[in-house]
Amino acid sequence: MPTTKPSELRKLAESELQKRIQERKKELMELRFQASIGQLEKNHRVKEVRREIARMLTILGEKARQKGADHA
Repeated sequence: MPTTKPSELRKLAESELQKRIQERKKELMELRFQASIGQLEKNHRVKEVRREIARMLTILGEKARQKGADHA
């Protein structure tokens, strides 16, 4: 699954971002499990998924700060 560009992620609603974060966390858990039992074929995927999660959390934080600034 190719990574999503930050510009595309910024267009999503907060609820959709939360949903995608949960999906990636589940995928990361599965990848770590596969790595622990020696069945992981694409080792680089763990790093990619971690970065995707971080990217989405960053954008979610931006949206929260933006929302807070709008109400001030």
